[in-house]
Amino acid sequence: MDSAELAAYLGGKLIGRGDVTISGFAELGAAREGDVSFFAGSGTMPETHAGCLLIGEDVEPPTGEAAVIVVKDPKLAFAKVVAKLFPPRRLAGIDQSAKVAAEADVRASFIGANVVIESAAEVDADVEIHAGCYVGSGVKIGRGTRIFPNCTIYENVTIGENCTIHAGCTIGADGFGFVRDGANGYVKFPQAGSVSIGDEVEIGANSCVDRGALGVTEIGDGTKIDNLVQIAHNVKIGKRVVIAAQTGISGSTVIEDDCVIGGQVGMGDHARVLSGAVIGSQAGVLPGKIVRKGVWWGTPVQPLDDYKRQNALVKGLGRLKEEVKRLRGLIERDEGQ
Repeated sequence: MDSAELAAYLGGKLIGRGDVTISGFAELGAAREGDVSFFAGSGTMPETHAGCLLIGEDVEPPTGEAAVIVVKDPKLAFAKVVAKLFPPRRLAGIDQSAKVAAEADVRASFIGANVVIESAAEVDADVEIHAGCYVGSGVKIGRGTRIFPNCTIYENVTIGENCTIHAGCTIGADGFGFVRDGANGYVKFPQAGSVSIGDEVEIGANSCVDRGALGVTEIGDGTKIDNLVQIAHNVKIGKRVVIAAQTGISGSTVIEDDCVIGGQVGMGDHARVLSGAVIGSQAGVLPGKIVRKGVWWGTPVQPLDDYKRQNALVKGLGRLKEEVKRLRGLIERDEGQ
């Protein structure tokens, strides 16, 4: 694809050469002739040797030999270009050390070394299951999904099409459910449910998704989950939700569509995050809390404006202390006189 074809694909405005062949991609500073790159800022653009450059509508196009394509969102356009022109390398073949049960229905394009697939599992075409993975009985994996090394997928889990499950994930383990029996300690509550993951979902490395206790833990289409995220039993996550690293979501919490959850957020059980809410990093959501649309921060979580005012008051406590100390000194002096 050359720069003219790329501009047409993006619906952008081409400035300069339309015959630049796109052979790679790189950041601005490292880009060379033939590379496509982007500038998502405003004002003066850094120097670059990129052969094709994506810029925003409010940026002055650079002079030189590069092809420049003006688009509404350069970063988004760059991501689309790379996905189209340089898709991930797909693997094929079945390693001899893999153990696939005779009763399993497996049409995967790639099965790596030491993979185990149990009976009654259903694995669709174009699926990649990399080395060291375990796929339990009754698991269903949709077309085009990629499961990277050392993932464990317990029985009866359903994973949709074109998902990406990164290395070390555990999906379908028992949830953390126990009932106190007085001095006798704890009795484990049944963890007999399952996990259902929609299409186009990505789950980062070493994340865990627990099976439902008696129901289903659900993750909706298009949701993206970072590394080291814990999703407890019976959690319901909607479509197109983004969850950053080290977040922990307690049992039976509901996160509706199009929410953004920052890193290291902690959510108590039975909380509910309504569609369109944004929760900032390290926020704490109390059990049963309803978080409405808007930007929220702090522990306990609160609207961002309230959090800022509270933070400003806390920062002013030192000055207030000194002022009280000064006034107290004046009062004591007057009383002494």
